[in-house]
Amino acid sequence: MQEKLDRDLKTAMLAGDRARVEVLRGIKNALQYESVAQKTADRRLNDEQIQKVLTREAKKRQEAADIYRQGGSAGRAQTELAEKKIIEEYLPQQLSEAAIAKLVKEEIAKIENPTIAQMGQIIGAVKAKTGPSADGATVARIVKDNLSK
Repeated sequence: MQEKLDRDLKTAMLAGDRARVEVLRGIKNALQYESVAQKTADRRLNDEQIQKVLTREAKKRQEAADIYRQGGSAGRAQTELAEKKIIEEYLPQQLSEAAIAKLVKEEIAKIENPTIAQMGQIIGAVKAKTGPSADGATVARIVKDNLSK
C-alpha cells in the first residue's frame, strides 16, 4: 500500500495534478506521524495500520465538509469532499447500509431478548465481520435503530 501511494504521488506530480499531490502528501505525512506514534522499527506501517490512518483522514474530511456546509461555505465543503474521494480510492469498498443492516439483524437474532445495554456487544460482532469495509458510526446508528424498535 505504501509503495502504491508513493507511485501515485510521483505520477500526480508528473501530471501536474496539484490537488491530488496535496492530498497524497498529506496522507504520507499522516502515515509518518502514525509510524512515529507506533514506534515502528523501520518507520513502515502494515496495510491494516495504513487503512486505519486513511479511514481517519477520510472521516476528518467529511466532518470538515459538514462544518463548512453548516457555515454556508459550499465551496470549501466541495474541496473537502473532493479530497475525501481521493482518499477513499485507497480504502476497501464500503458496504451498503442494507448489507450492514442485514448483519446487524443476524447478530440481534442470536441474542435472546436483546436490549440497548447489549449495543456494544452487537457493534463489536458486526465490526469483526465487516472489518474496515463498514464505518463504525454507521454500524452504531443501525444497531441503535434496530434495538429501539
